[in-house]
Amino acid sequence: MFKFPFIPREEKFFGLFEESTRNMVKAAQGLKELVDTWEDVEGRVNEITKLEHEGDAITHQIMAQLNRTFVTPFDREDIALLAHTLDDVTDFIHAAADAMLIYKIDYPNQRAKELADIIVQAASEVERAIPRLRQHSNELKRILEHCVEINRLENMADRVFRSAQAELFSNTTDITQVIKWREIYEHMEAATDRCEDVADVLEGVALKHA
Repeated sequence: MFKFPFIPREEKFFGLFEESTRNMVKAAQGLKELVDTWEDVEGRVNEITKLEHEGDAITHQIMAQLNRTFVTPFDREDIALLAHTLDDVTDFIHAAADAMLIYKIDYPNQRAKELADIIVQAASEVERAIPRLRQHSNELKRILEHCVEINRLENMADRVFRSAQAELFSNTTDITQVIKWREIYEHMEAATDRCEDVADVLEGVALKHA
């Protein structure tokens, strides 16, 4: 029997979203390994840069697929927003790692390690949530459980970020170090913010279609 050589368009969207989240988690893990070991810094940052480029390519594939598809698995606006927000997480992870290299940081401090760990947890929770988009409407509400955890992790990152900022301004008089670390912290905190934005999109999709 002849088999049609194509994948259903809905499945393509789901597969690309899952590919994007896997790439995002790899970047998060790369950042954590970077700050935990602080070895071969340039090489590790280059690996994260490659993942950032791969994330961009996946996002372009999603948008191209969206432009070719008449009937989509959920709202077109949500598909576009989810694609770009997932990519933003990887972008901010890369920005944090790149800043550490460009600014020639001597070594990452404890707050940077804490933020990197939270980023991995939040990205991993997103990775667990995304495949649930494939499920039937009566199962979609299970996405909300992941959204609650992502929001909790984002709140935790906010607390670490505020503590890091306070310590930065109270523990050093070197304005150059303040400027460097403030930017790095902001990139890392923004990565968790974007994870929360992903959760908001997923929550909206779940509530619309459950």
